[in-house]
Amino acid sequence: MVEAVVALLMFVNGEIKEARIQNNMALCLRHKREAERQYSASVTYKCWRGEAELEENIDKSLSIKKLIIQ
Repeated sequence: MVEAVVALLMFVNGEIKEARIQNNMALCLRHKREAERQYSASVTYKCWRGEAELEENIDKSLSIKKLIIQ
C-alpha cells in the first residue's frame, strides 16, 4: 500500500540505510536531534515528507518497504 508519511532517514556515506515512520514532523525533528547527539562523521539524518510503499509486520505495525521519490 502507498501512503503519505513523515520519515526519519539515516544516511551512511550518502546512502539511505534506514527509514523510520514518524507520527508528525515535530516528532521526527526531535528524534533527529537525539540521534545526532551520537556523532559520526559518516552518518547523517534527515526528516522527509512524501509517499512510501508500506508493508505490515507480523505485529500489525507498518514499516517502509520503498520510498517513492518524484
